[in-house]
Amino acid sequence: MIQWHRLFGITLTDFFTGTAYNVELEKDLSIKQQLLDVLVIEKHEGKVPEQIPDGLENMGKHNLMTYKSHQQALDAWTLDELTGHYVNYRKLISPSHDRLVLPEDFRLYGVSARYPENLKKHADLIFLGEGVYEIKWGSRTVRIIVLSRIPKKKKNAVWNLFSAVPETVKFGFSEYQWRTEVSSVMNEMLLKYKAEGVIAMPYTVKDFQREYVLEHIHKIPADEVLKNFSADEVLKNFSADDRLKGINSNELSELIKKRFSKKEQKEILEMLQGL
Repeated sequence: MIQWHRLFGITLTDFFTGTAYNVELEKDLSIKQQLLDVLVIEKHEGKVPEQIPDGLENMGKHNLMTYKSHQQALDAWTLDELTGHYVNYRKLISPSHDRLVLPEDFRLYGVSARYPENLKKHADLIFLGEGVYEIKWGSRTVRIIVLSRIPKKKKNAVWNLFSAVPETVKFGFSEYQWRTEVSSVMNEMLLKYKAEGVIAMPYTVKDFQREYVLEHIHKIPADEVLKNFSADEVLKNFSADDRLKGINSNELSELIKKRFSKKEQKEILEMLQGL
């Protein structure tokens, strides 16, 4: 089964598809393998996403992200690793150690499903908005995004998927517009939530979509729903008696004249008289 950090990275890759950003996952930044969860790099062409999720408004040319699921803690060691990744990556892409890429081209993000309680022991968490904080860590400022506290909004759907809060996760699945065909990834996510007892959810995306439609279809006007079905598909769900309700004798007579020959009309009328 795919691990949470991989699911997170694949989903962010989907989110930035068709935009001015490339996404690299588990970037190896050293001779002794040290993997950064997600690296989002600004391209020279492309558009900025129409709606930026809360916390990413300050994105730069190089955006380094570490991610912790609901099973993990975002702690001091995590931020030590993140700043270490920043140092290694900056060296890696610079022309030389004497000509390093400017520090203002980089952004650091700690993304966590849970609120990082232990970080407060080491430095102040500055509140920027619901679920979004900043913390000074060494020479860098790290943006902290707490997914369980991010508001349920369409622009935040990519975050809501990983919040581990049942209703927020459901909202994320219903609102996030996938750019690529990743139903297998969605199934993996649903299976993991189910297996870990975080949320009782259907086993497949198709099951989830069906459940969501049934829960919300009453909000859609009946005439809009019926536009999606042919008359035959609708009528086959009703008995003959139900179909005739609301049709008076004159309308029925006109309908018979249009649909049947004179011989058939006579037979039908005789049959109806015998009822």
